[in-house]
This record gives sequence, structure tokens and C-alpha cells, in this order.
Amino acid sequence: MRIDLNADVGESFGTFTIGEDEKLFLNITSANIACGFHAGDFNVMQTTVKRAKKHGIAVGAHPGYPDLQGFGRRELKMTPSEIYNSIVYQIGALKQFCKIHGVPLQHVKPHGALYNAAAENQTVAEAVAKAVHDAAPDSILFGLCNSELVEAGKKLGLKTASEAFADRRYTDEGKLTSRLMPNAVLKTYEEILDQVREIVFRQRVKTASGNWVSLKADTICFHGDGQNVAHHTALVREALEKEGVQVLQVGITDGSSI
Repeated sequence: MRIDLNADVGESFGTFTIGEDEKLFLNITSANIACGFHAGDFNVMQTTVKRAKKHGIAVGAHPGYPDLQGFGRRELKMTPSEIYNSIVYQIGALKQFCKIHGVPLQHVKPHGALYNAAAENQTVAEAVAKAVHDAAPDSILFGLCNSELVEAGKKLGLKTASEAFADRRYTDEGKLTSRLMPNAVLKTYEEILDQVREIVFRQRVKTASGNWVSLKADTICFHGDGQNVAHHTALVREALEKEGVQVLQVGITDGSSI
């Protein structure tokens, strides 16, 4: 049994520091690096790619809506061509830093409101998948388990990875509960470990209403700006490995998904 652990990193910009990237790099296997639109900047991107290489962490692009003030968590009304162009632009920037440092761009994962929109809206999903297909065809597209985004990626022949979340509450439809709702984010180690264990060992997650939703995850996300995220990630990884789970970067098979 194996699982990839990923986290959103590189979200600092200018003189502002966000997250615990250095500590997270000790325990995650894949890094989703902000590309400057919702967070991060050209200096942070370069530094984060370099640090990921140092720790042997797989690098991924984490493009979002152009919404620095809202941290990319507010949905913007953008046309499919605007979404496509913005993602190509962001992937291109990070991909160049990867080239400079001699590391592959393992994956692409949309951020925040764009991620959620692509999970449910087929038009948005297709625009995102087409951008990845054209800008980084050898990369893996990360998307929410059972989402429109994963399906759109498969239709284009992309390698895909289905993602679940360690620290987010789910709806009965298998989507992420809005952050505007109370208790949308899991904050204690006990809650987070329980959810991760259900995902890994039983391929299911408990929803906000107490029901169960089936899912099969290739990778599990920890939010880089979460409270005590580095500490929780370390404890979860230790617990999984004690139970015989291999924590490894996403593996690729012969098919269109991993």
C-alpha cells in the first residue's frame, strides 16, 4: 500500500512569509508551488524549486485565479480562453525554473476556487486540462477524486492523480465544504489522522452530515497555510509508515492515470 503526500508551498511573496515550507519538505513527497497569481512571486518560485530539489521532493505547478488579495479562494468570472491562457502562463513560469534547476515538472494542480470550479464545472475543467495538455503534456494532472477535472484530463490522454484532503470537511456529494461554513477545516491531529486513515485504508471519507462517500486517492493534500500543518504532516506520515504504508511520490503506470 502506498500514498503520496502533497502540500501547497511557495506561497510567500515580497516581505510576507506564509507557511512552513522548510519543515513540510521533511515529510511531504510532492510540492505544489504557487505561480505568482494567487500567491508566490518570481523570487519565491525560484527558491522553492531549489529547496524542493535539495530535499528530493517532486515539483508541481499550482496555478490559481489572478487574485492575490483573496489568496485565490474567491471565484472569478473568467472565460474558458482566459482560464486556459492564465494557466499556460503560470505553468510556463514555473517550468522554466524547473529547467534551470534540472528537475522535471511532475504535476499540475489548480489552486483554491479554480480547483473547486474545475471539480464541478465541465467547461472550466476542460479549459484547465487543455492548458496542462498543451503546456506540460508529460505532467500529471492532480484533481479532486471523482471530479470533472480528472475526467477531462483522462479524455485528453493526460496522466491523472486523484486527490483527497487530510484537513478539509466533505459534502455528501464528495466535494469540499465551503470555507465559509463552520468546521470546514479540520484542525486537530486526531481529526486529521482519522480522516487520512479512512482515505488510505477504507477508501472513504465521512461527510459533514455524518454520511460516507467512497473515493480512491493517489495523493493526499495538506494545506501549507494550515495551523500546525508541518507538525501534523510529520505525525501522520509516521503513523502511516508504522502501519506499513509506503509514502512515495506519485507513481506512473501504463494507463492514462496513475
